Amino acid sequence: MSQIRQVQITFDCAEPERVARFWCEVLGYVVPPPPDGFATWDAYTASLPPEDRDSWFACQDPTGEGPRLFFQRVPEGKTAKNRVHLDVRVGTGLVGDERLAALEAERDRLVALGAVCVQVLYADEENESCIPMLDIEGNEFCLD
Repeated sequence: MSQIRQVQITFDCAEPERVARFWCEVLGYVVPPPPDGFATWDAYTASLPPEDRDSWFACQDPTGEGPRLFFQRVPEGKTAKNRVHLDVRVGTGLVGDERLAALEAERDRLVALGAVCVQVLYADEENESCIPMLDIEGNEFCLD
């Protein structure tokens, strides 16, 4: 049986670089270096046929531990709720009011970047609070 060693998460979107840079800010990810032979991503993009320019973008965890995120341009817009979404863990190890404060601070930071807060779900004594949100193109994710 084979072992899976890496996972890439792919987003369909209208503006791949814009969405990728949003997720870099959310997760502390970085844009990988441009392909061999190119000093910058702009130089690489300029080398492509016009119809292929800005058709995709990627970002990665600088530690190499998290999955690579890949963003691909698609012609259709988002029409329904995502069947898969990211849960962004915030305040791991914190409990009670400290955890809620960390969640709310992260929510406010992401709203300033263009995310939308859908609602805040405060939990019971098990402290499983969750903040459903939308990224800059309307893809669902949760802060928890």
